[in-house]
Amino acid sequence: MQALTAGRLWRLGAGLAGVGVALGAFGAHGLRSMVTPERLAVFETGVRYQVIHALAILAAAWAAHAAPQAAAPRWAGALFAAGVLLFSGSLYLLVWTGVTTWGAVTPFGGLAFLAGWVVLASTRF
Repeated sequence: MQALTAGRLWRLGAGLAGVGVALGAFGAHGLRSMVTPERLAVFETGVRYQVIHALAILAAAWAAHAAPQAAAPRWAGALFAAGVLLFSGSLYLLVWTGVTTWGAVTPFGGLAFLAGWVVLASTRF
């Protein structure tokens, strides 16, 4: 976990936030005419959770910088990133492919998000 430094977490969080903004704009302007309103709502949920947890990765990066001896912030950042991949990624795939079985992956991303918050809370400064 040492390879996941505060700087790498910072860049990852900022990158995911930027991609989230771009995806949100795509959903609002391009995707709206391509999918049903129900699928658009699913896409928007993926974007919302991606941006929220990109900010959480930035918080984990700050905590990793403030407490460099603590492994918890780096683990939390990794869990948040896994959550974005599994939760938001599965929702994006569901919307883009129409394959509803991708929804079975989504709860695993939610569990990664929850675990990330628990681990981040355990950080000792």
